[in-house]
Amino acid sequence: MTQTVRLSERSPQVSADELLAGFHPSYRFGEVSFDTYIPDPAHPSQREAVERLRAFSGALAGRGGSGGLFGGLFGGKKRSTQPAGIYLDGGFGVGKTHLLASTWHAAPGPKAFGTFVEYTNLVGALSFRKTVDVLKEYTLVCIDEFELDDPGDTVLMSRLMRELADAGVRLVATSNTLPGSLGEGRFAAQDFKREIQVLSDQFEVIRVDGEDYRHRDLDAPPAPLPDEEVVATARRSVPDAGVLAVDDFADLTAMLSRVHPSRYRELVKDVDVIALHDVHTITEQATALRFVVFADRLYDKDVPVVASGVPFDQLFTSEMMHGGYMKKYFRTVSRMTALVREGQLGVAEEK
Repeated sequence: MTQTVRLSERSPQVSADELLAGFHPSYRFGEVSFDTYIPDPAHPSQREAVERLRAFSGALAGRGGSGGLFGGLFGGKKRSTQPAGIYLDGGFGVGKTHLLASTWHAAPGPKAFGTFVEYTNLVGALSFRKTVDVLKEYTLVCIDEFELDDPGDTVLMSRLMRELADAGVRLVATSNTLPGSLGEGRFAAQDFKREIQVLSDQFEVIRVDGEDYRHRDLDAPPAPLPDEEVVATARRSVPDAGVLAVDDFADLTAMLSRVHPSRYRELVKDVDVIALHDVHTITEQATALRFVVFADRLYDKDVPVVASGVPFDQLFTSEMMHGGYMKKYFRTVSRMTALVREGQLGVAEEK
């Protein structure tokens, strides 16, 4: 029997140990590999990225998962000629997270996989020094969606990455560059290298070109449903004894302001499908940024969405979509559209 819940009535709690335990690929990327990544023949850089990352993770496995990048310097072994890390630069939906997760799966442990926001939350929960002390024992740290729109967080993460690399940890990060910003002078790669000054020469930047696979060769996104059809449609996608979350969009966004983003994963961990009534355009920047994190957690867990109101390509104002946080908002629109397509049309992603 389906259990119906309201996310707006939840108040999840997450300890620092639970945060650390969650630093692995999400359900969506829990079993991916380089073999399950399907390169687009029209964009050779995708296959080249697979081959380079396969070699990178293979080199990590070859050194037994211990000693770190500079372990040979102190352990008597020959110092590795591999770069300290790799930075995947590309647009939305080209499979960067798939490649990042594949690298994590292929590498020996201990290892960590999380989003940029999740690492900043970890620093907030543990302190900077404790975070370094924990992660410096790892072989590999993967950072998804390295963000450059908050100077404070960017400097914080750059310092963290410098200290981890100095301790011998290998790093792989992905960017959130807009398709219109690719090519010469692209924002993400330049700012990334400037912010991690000490490491800039040791990072290898790999371009991953292509179209957004979430919407490649698909019809236009489905229109929002009439409000009275939302719950009934959502129930058809809920598995036996599954959990359906039903919320008014206004109540949901109000709740997100009361719950720290580090707890959003816990918020939706048991949810199979979400039904949203009366989605409307978000006009406040703080609310929009919180919803970005929430949408990432839904996408990580592959939670189909059924909704009424405005379509998700109207979720943010035009000013937001062309402002300083545009990269985050475009990513959210892409991901929410994919989840709505799955929830309302039963069309799941294949890549």
